[in-house]
Amino acid sequence: MLLSITRAAAVAIALGAGAGLALAEDPPKPEEVPFWAIGKPKGNTLAPVPSFPIATPAAQLPVAKLKVPPGFKVEVWASDVLDARGLRLGDKGTVFVSSLFVAGKIYAVTDKGGKREVKTIAEKLFLPNGIEFYKGALYVATPKDITRYDDIEAKLDSPPAPVMVYDKLPGDVPHGWKYIRVGPDGKLYVPTGAPCNICARDDKHMKIVRMNLDGSGEEIVATGVRNTVGFDFDPKNGDLWYTNNGRDWLSEDLPNDSLNHVGKTGNKDFGYPYCHQGTIADPEYGWGKNCAAEFAQPALLTGPHAGTLGMRFYTGTMFPAKYRGAIFIARHGSWNRTKIFGGDIVVAWPDGKGGISKMEPFLTGFVDNNQYLGRPVDVMQMKDGSLLISDDHAGAIYRVSYSGK
Repeated sequence: MLLSITRAAAVAIALGAGAGLALAEDPPKPEEVPFWAIGKPKGNTLAPVPSFPIATPAAQLPVAKLKVPPGFKVEVWASDVLDARGLRLGDKGTVFVSSLFVAGKIYAVTDKGGKREVKTIAEKLFLPNGIEFYKGALYVATPKDITRYDDIEAKLDSPPAPVMVYDKLPGDVPHGWKYIRVGPDGKLYVPTGAPCNICARDDKHMKIVRMNLDGSGEEIVATGVRNTVGFDFDPKNGDLWYTNNGRDWLSEDLPNDSLNHVGKTGNKDFGYPYCHQGTIADPEYGWGKNCAAEFAQPALLTGPHAGTLGMRFYTGTMFPAKYRGAIFIARHGSWNRTKIFGGDIVVAWPDGKGGISKMEPFLTGFVDNNQYLGRPVDVMQMKDGSLLISDDHAGAIYRVSYSGK
């Protein structure tokens, strides 16, 4: 259904204007204000960047304009993956890919003698951004629920019916899409973002929880989290780190997105909606708050409205030794800045004390003349140590490898 929608409908869906936008046949009422526009200054014409309603043909992908450090190579790994978002690797080498507003699908990409084959294994889903592969099963999270497809790699041509894992999620469209992971403790980690740009805190949103794989035993890991669409666990000690998208319309240059260190203690409060980027009190909700003293501080500021999404600790051996243990981070790129910020892959080095010693560019070239050629969403390490990067704007997956030549 969604593949055949008009470009206007695709734009409407991508803008996320209200809860009805998950389905093309349920447009918002003309008088309703889109959630992303709440707080927008009068006369401001900036709006979210719509994804294309069809994937960019392989020959038109911007790979020639993409830049990586010396010795690295970037190439198209798979094309025609409409709205490509989350990436997960199966035990048998299948790459599972989620989507969001445009496609509503889950894909499986298999390698047939060096040629990639893209299969749709689930479709007509409600914002199925969150996926995880664990012990042969694929977990899929929507704003409403989490389901599981058992023994999926043996059944790609005839996927099994999904098994319900958890059905108590709020179901909001605003920041309701998920990013899920199974942690080193064998529990499933699930965020629930703020159902707004800025709004009062409640007990259903603005948090990361973990639960048993059957959906039982839910417990809070972190609160005051506005919207995370990327997290990972430090391979050295199992600590949880996550990326966060800061609020909109405070200014063009503030607040920053951030990378945050939860650690093992859990139930840390990161301040939203009272404070932003650790130090800035919200003009509406921050009165009387001492941001630096009352709330957990970011490990790293990743830039204003950068759209900081997927992240992954690098554990491979293909890349030079200095990258081992570093964090690769996808910055989707800003939409509410006059000049685009982000739209790239950066790499950050933990300092061993819960902070970050430095961050530097790694993959650039997705922005040209203040226009997007692509927008990175997620990063994933392959078994050979190369990195895959999804691009929902162009519907493609890129591979970065290192040969030293």
